[in-house]
Amino acid sequence: MNTSCHGQTAEGGRADPALVEALDEAIRGHDCVELTGRLQQTLCRLIREQRLVLPEEVFEAHPDHYARREIYRSPELGYTVIAMTWGPGQGTPVHDHSGLWCVEGVVRGSLEIDQYELLERRGDEVLFEDRGTLAAGTGSAGTLIPPHEYHAIRNASDHDIAVSLHIYGGEMTQCCTFTPVGDNWYRRCAKPLSLD
Repeated sequence: MNTSCHGQTAEGGRADPALVEALDEAIRGHDCVELTGRLQQTLCRLIREQRLVLPEEVFEAHPDHYARREIYRSPELGYTVIAMTWGPGQGTPVHDHSGLWCVEGVVRGSLEIDQYELLERRGDEVLFEDRGTLAAGTGSAGTLIPPHEYHAIRNASDHDIAVSLHIYGGEMTQCCTFTPVGDNWYRRCAKPLSLD
């Protein structure tokens, strides 16, 4: 792949040119709601038609935590594509996306997504309302548009690896995680994000 024409990939990584072309087309010239809707449709179509080509290491789980691997970064349009690999039982705490829009699609396996709505802030604590759990199987995708970005993800399987693809409206190098303190209140904590 010619990275000078198609953007940057993580060191040693590679992005499928068909994926890059489809994402670039979906992103150009659209407002946030329309843009994420188009990306969601594009991602679902690529997964359903089995046209999504990802590096082999994306399908290997890390034993201690879910793995984040950069697949592509667009210097022209600013979005990034991160593949996440979820070993059995691995997941995240409740977290935000630092104000970035995101489209998340399940490439393999299934994931559970717990959704939350922020109701109130009090210093470093926030009050959330639980908005239910979604079961997301292979080929499904969803959108997160701030301020509706609070959620937790987990692989509920006790033996299968799950893989998801996350397209962010920028480079997400940190987020805030939220730890329960009682009565639907959570303590906010900034967390740097790294790549595997």
